[in-house]
Amino acid sequence: MSIAHQLALFHDVVTQGSFTKAATLHGMDNSALSKQIKKLESTLGVQLLNRSTRSIALTSAGEAILPQAERLVETLNQIQSTANAYQATPKGLLRITASIFFGQQYLQPVIAQFMKRYPEVQITLLLDDKRSDIIGEHFDLAFRVGKLSESNLIARKIADTRFAIVASEQFIEAHGKPTTPEELLALPAVIYHNGNVTLDQFRISELPHSEQLQNHRMRGNYKVSDVRTLMDAVQAGLGYSLIDLFNLERPISEMNLVPLLTDYRLSTMDTGIYAIYPHRQQTPLVVEFIQAVQQHIGTPPFWEQHIPEYEQMYR
Repeated sequence: MSIAHQLALFHDVVTQGSFTKAATLHGMDNSALSKQIKKLESTLGVQLLNRSTRSIALTSAGEAILPQAERLVETLNQIQSTANAYQATPKGLLRITASIFFGQQYLQPVIAQFMKRYPEVQITLLLDDKRSDIIGEHFDLAFRVGKLSESNLIARKIADTRFAIVASEQFIEAHGKPTTPEELLALPAVIYHNGNVTLDQFRISELPHSEQLQNHRMRGNYKVSDVRTLMDAVQAGLGYSLIDLFNLERPISEMNLVPLLTDYRLSTMDTGIYAIYPHRQQTPLVVEFIQAVQQHIGTPPFWEQHIPEYEQMYR
């Protein structure tokens, strides 16, 4: 193994915070990775890491060498990206991360067709509703729903987000159909909650078709950490919920759901669905995959058709 590769391994051990995570990232076992780090230290003639059974820490030499290793990794990645840009047919490894529901519902069908079209492509897909470190975990591409926050990354919007307030017919029979935000807020809600993300607020107009929006907080005894469980709970009549339309797997009528307060203006809260990547110069593989996802979901995205005449609602 080259010293460049060993330095990249050293960089990942530090950024991942453990040998185990770095080994998993490279498809190695811990002993093989540890052996390569020891060989690197022997070649350089200095100790880079202090190891214990529970933690690792940089030595003074390691602290001085780490920034140079980081620049080396960045340079090697740029060289590979440049080389890939001259390849006529997309090929190589593509590491993608996305939220669980979006990946299962919208990326998996694209990946299936993409890999049949380009048999030399290898794809690793990590689905996690908690946001991954795109650079630290070496992802080529991430799909994110919400507001942009990482200023050091490049983002391309692939779809606008559109919201609806929905409840099951069973829920409406039990509680009545609310006609104002105040009546709605008196009812139980099903709330998405995952780690530091709790989607229990929305902005809606004070009166039908009004421009004046107010913030409201939903109240509910049931919080869930994934989209499918949330939708199942709403269908079961446990509460109403504010949903992004991409949460709908099929037409709303087939799910026995009803949109509520459709004559009120509902804010999109400056959110969107984005493809995010670490470098401006993208390989044909990344560009082609983003285009494939865009074509699959359409413009506007096909899920907006799951609520008939949605374009007339929440305006």
